Amino acid sequence: MKFLGTKATVMPLVAITATLAFGMPQAGAQGLFDMLFGGGVRHGPKGEFPPPPPKHRPKASADGGGGAKISSPSYYTYKADKLVRVDFSTLSAAPQPATPQDAAFVPSATGAAFHDAIAGLSDYELYAEPDIAKTLIAYYSANPDFIWVSGTSPNNRAQDAVRVLGEAASYGLMPADYTVDVPAASSASTDDAAKLKELVRFEMALSARVLRYAHDAQNGRVEPNRMTGYYDFPAKPLDMVGVLKTLAHTQEVRTYLESRHPQNAEYQALRVELESLQASAENEIVVDPKLLLKPGETSPELPKILALIARNLDDEMGGSYGEVLSRLATSEVYVPELVPLIKAVQQKEGMKGDGVIGPRTVATLAGTSKADRLLKVEVALEELRWLPSDLGSPRVFINQPAFTASYIDDGQEKLKTRAVVGRVTNQTAFFYDQIKQVDFHPYWGVPQSIIVNEMLPRLRSDPGYLDRAGYEVTDSRGKHIPSSAVNWGAYGANIPYNVRQQPSEANALGELKILFPNKHAIYMHDTPQKSFFKQDMRALSHGCVRLQDPRGMAAAVLGTSVDYIAEKLKHGHSTEDVTRKIPVYVAYFTAWPDMSGKVEYFSDVYDRDSRLKQAMDATEAVRSPSS
Repeated sequence: MKFLGTKATVMPLVAITATLAFGMPQAGAQGLFDMLFGGGVRHGPKGEFPPPPPKHRPKASADGGGGAKISSPSYYTYKADKLVRVDFSTLSAAPQPATPQDAAFVPSATGAAFHDAIAGLSDYELYAEPDIAKTLIAYYSANPDFIWVSGTSPNNRAQDAVRVLGEAASYGLMPADYTVDVPAASSASTDDAAKLKELVRFEMALSARVLRYAHDAQNGRVEPNRMTGYYDFPAKPLDMVGVLKTLAHTQEVRTYLESRHPQNAEYQALRVELESLQASAENEIVVDPKLLLKPGETSPELPKILALIARNLDDEMGGSYGEVLSRLATSEVYVPELVPLIKAVQQKEGMKGDGVIGPRTVATLAGTSKADRLLKVEVALEELRWLPSDLGSPRVFINQPAFTASYIDDGQEKLKTRAVVGRVTNQTAFFYDQIKQVDFHPYWGVPQSIIVNEMLPRLRSDPGYLDRAGYEVTDSRGKHIPSSAVNWGAYGANIPYNVRQQPSEANALGELKILFPNKHAIYMHDTPQKSFFKQDMRALSHGCVRLQDPRGMAAAVLGTSVDYIAEKLKHGHSTEDVTRKIPVYVAYFTAWPDMSGKVEYFSDVYDRDSRLKQAMDATEAVRSPSS
């Protein structure tokens, strides 16, 4: 097969022989590859970018901004919308029109009572989100009648709404956010004016809290894009006036409000898990899930680990390590005698057996604490509310904490493959999009962040590096420029050139990539670095998603066979459009159900759960004065 990579520079045999005979300077194997092959085109790269620059770099010119960097997205201190007092003055002061403002409005027998009751709102202090406050005035100005009151008491519609709001905890929501004081049953001695005042205030409070509930059920309590630049979700508009209109004309209040929640099997499975957790007891032995203990170190968590091992000791392990385990059961020092025991336990559980007691060892032995699982499930429910209610079929679902990518069609997981996602310093964003095409033997357009942060330091001292290593440099008009002809030292964070790596065996994207164009420049692709898939923790890339089975995923999204993909790869660089609508979710869930509904738990590799918890707490802090 032909590739478009540049030919390696061939050193004279004598020079090679002399080099090998007298030894290389201590520059490492990559230095040898560079010397022999002019940048290592014939050898797999160590990452998605060239190897690190030499230790001794010449200073950049004064206008070059030698220390310039392109920073990754950041996390923000979450600020929830402050509540505002609903201004009922415009409602009470508005003269009643001869004909209703809303053509669909038909006044009921309580219409006149509602008109009389409005005066009772003049000094009423009801606080709500700004859009909800506006909705109350807009709706009741156009529809001057009760929704939740019939005669002199709350009606059946109100009773159903209050019950649904009271069950908010079953969805991972806070019942206190939706609490409404329900008027007591009226009596003959009740003052009519006072009762009417109580009823109209109940009417407004219940409408405000029902709107909050409908919003939270559909969109979540937190606006994700305010949390971090790594989150990218389109708005999910909610016609709040339409919500009240619907509720005013239906007796199926429960059905309607529950329909505001995501209507997918994953959401229901998480709700079942939440209910199970809320009813369960805490784990008997709780170990710090972030424990990292190496031989020779000390931790009060070690006796807990040893107790868990002792509890599940079988005859074989007991015969080999029972005496050591019994003698050192209370030791907080990870002494050498315990290392073989830990390694044996790790190997038995399918781990590497390195003797380091880390989060995966803890999770395997102790499971996840109830409190941690509850938080993960509540967070997952919130995050699912950011996604479409119907996730679509077929679809591709990438779960970053699980390091997996799946192709799901007709309720079945047709393909599941290991994946590598972004490092903590180069995190993969959380968003969804639609798959557009598959590129065979792709070019790799190097992101500006990698050019500036990782290539530029080397290029300042070795301008021809890209020419030798199979990269193309073009200017803003697309004209090819030799890398060696560019004065790289003159540039900082703003480089007026594009760099792309030609198709080759060393191309960072491997033999194919699957595109879903997005502003984060994230896609799925193959990789020369197959060894990464053997690791348990696979947050190792620059942000794109590497697949262990890229051919299988390409075949799935194209609706064809792996044999077809293999044949396409025989013919060099080409592209093929995906003709079906296939949404792709580049998601982040530390609790997620498998296809049978069993919820699995994963490590919070980017520490996003705690950030979301802070955002939810900030929302509660704003809402609490009104609850």
